[in-house]
Amino acid sequence: MLRYVIKRLIHTIFVIWAISVIVFLLGRVVGNPVYLLLPQDATAADAERLSHQLGLDRPLLEQYLLFASHALQGDFGDSFRHRLPALPLALTFLPATIQLAGVAFVISVLIALPMGIISAARQNTMLDHVVRIFSLSGQAMPTFWFGIVLILLFSVQLRLLPASGYGTPAHIIMPALALGYTSAASVARLLRSAMLEVLRQDYTRTARAKGLPGIMVLLRHALPNAGIPVVTILGLEIGRLLGGAIATETIFAWPGIGQFLIQSVANLDYPAVQSAVLVIAVMLVLVNLLTDIAYVALDPRIRLD
Repeated sequence: MLRYVIKRLIHTIFVIWAISVIVFLLGRVVGNPVYLLLPQDATAADAERLSHQLGLDRPLLEQYLLFASHALQGDFGDSFRHRLPALPLALTFLPATIQLAGVAFVISVLIALPMGIISAARQNTMLDHVVRIFSLSGQAMPTFWFGIVLILLFSVQLRLLPASGYGTPAHIIMPALALGYTSAASVARLLRSAMLEVLRQDYTRTARAKGLPGIMVLLRHALPNAGIPVVTILGLEIGRLLGGAIATETIFAWPGIGQFLIQSVANLDYPAVQSAVLVIAVMLVLVNLLTDIAYVALDPRIRLD
């Protein structure tokens, strides 16, 4: 186990390095932030002077080597727009994103688990068809579109919830529901398939033949053995929730790292973009690692080596 974790952490370093290179190059391709930072009446001399101050007039390779050497020391430079250290600035937006993704994940699990179990237990009934329609519509529906629908319904028409903002439980309901609904659809569909496969196995038929109640067969025998693929999709969904929060935070004006990233990209704020992407990448890699480790807890026959 320890050797596997160390090996994965080494791979993580290379993954993060590759992401840093891609983000660095893409940022330089998009445009020059000097023209966004200067007033409209600035001269070419002013632009040249600011480019020199920011180090943007140097060769691209030299810029990256300078960035990489400072990044290894935890210094991602100062945000062009905010004039503050970029990495600590990005981290200040992280708690709001974790809060939103966490609530969305809880909503997803609370919806998906009972629906997937009931759908498998009542295969080919009307209830099963409803769950399958729910799953297909949730997977096909873009998160940002569903968020707009929620705003129109609960904020504009019914006036029950605030359309945007942060600070109270009412503010998190719609963005978390928008994220959690699409995630619940994927989990419910996979759980249904996994449960149907397990329910056809000999040991579940034996448990039924012994006279065990149906609910006990489902929860004690079928659900734990269907857990491996579900844990896989849950791990992926956590990453999707963190990534999907970028669009959702923008729609609902949620002050998380996703909205910070969008604003930084619009302002061509290279240090802020690189810091925000790094934070998101590290979270995704750690989630994937924890997902692999969770396999062992669910099935001791699995060995991570």
